[in-house]
Amino acid sequence: MAALREFCSRSNMEDNHNLRELCFRSNMGENNLNDKKDKVAQAAATFDPTKKKKKKKAIAIEESSTSTDDSSMNSSTLEKTKTGEADYEYEELLDRLLMKLRDNNPKLADGEKCGLVLSPPQVLREGSKKTVLVNFMEYCRTMVRQPDHVMSFMLAELGTSGSLDGQLRLVVKGRFSPKNFGAILRKYANQYVICFACKRPDTRLSKENRLNYLRCERCCASRSVAPIEAGFLAKVGKRNSAA
Repeated sequence: MAALREFCSRSNMEDNHNLRELCFRSNMGENNLNDKKDKVAQAAATFDPTKKKKKKKAIAIEESSTSTDDSSMNSSTLEKTKTGEADYEYEELLDRLLMKLRDNNPKLADGEKCGLVLSPPQVLREGSKKTVLVNFMEYCRTMVRQPDHVMSFMLAELGTSGSLDGQLRLVVKGRFSPKNFGAILRKYANQYVICFACKRPDTRLSKENRLNYLRCERCCASRSVAPIEAGFLAKVGKRNSAA
């Protein structure tokens, strides 16, 4: 009986404590609601629909954001300059590129042409069946090629025969115009003189393992070139008289 009485007294004490807590919380909630209602009423009383809202906070936020952006940009540029990756403008990069080009190619600063420049062919007629290329050796010296190689290519392209005379002029059988010689010389330069990579004429021909190679002395590029193949030449002569 004594234990039951103690148990009942303890339960009554706990129930009273819980009730007090609930009452206290309900009173606090009512006080908070009353405070919020008072604030809303004060705001409604002081509200004037004719006045415009001020944007001071937004401007301050924008200024703070721009300042943070500038600081981040400055820090990033400092980091890039330390690592060697600084941002440059287009004009600065263009000036640097031109300076490097002039340092590597002094001829560009003087305005000289770096490509292959061939003079116009000087052609003469010898009789009615022969044509003479007067400045043949000049082309060989300009392209730095052997005269036999250039002559064999020209004769193969023209489909005729010819030789060098005492004045080292190319004498060709047939009647040809300066345009024919000019087109063949340009074709020879593209195939056997000009580098395919840097487009410069500073090259040399070499033969290795029965193959001809074109090697550039500027960019060290190389490629194989096709051998000169002579076309078919019909041999026309006098027929032997029948016995």
